[in-house]
Amino acid sequence: MPSLFRGGYEVKKEVIIENRPGGGTHRVDAMATKDGGRFLVSLKWQQVSGTAEQKVPFEVISLSEAVRSGGYNKAYLVLGGEGWTLRDYFTSGELAKHLKGSELVQIVTLEGFIAIANDGQL
Repeated sequence: MPSLFRGGYEVKKEVIIENRPGGGTHRVDAMATKDGGRFLVSLKWQQVSGTAEQKVPFEVISLSEAVRSGGYNKAYLVLGGEGWTLRDYFTSGELAKHLKGSELVQIVTLEGFIAIANDGQL
């Protein structure tokens, strides 16, 4: 989260934003605010191949619903770690073809997110 602070954002960590579609609490890693804009940040780490990739579509669905219903400007799903086999697919925007409302969520690499957060460009 240091990059958000460097970018001039006010940050709240581990924020419960609402219930997920279908039930269950939805907690995001951070909510960043700046100049009246409100942004959600969800971090996913995959060190080795595993199930985190299977969770990405549902996280996009949950985040897009939160943006729509909660008055947020946008959400970011940040993929960190070296274990992603589908990272290029997810960050390419191709997933958007399959998920309604996914344009409200930008999937980025950890390095990409740090760059835009440092610059205050969420």
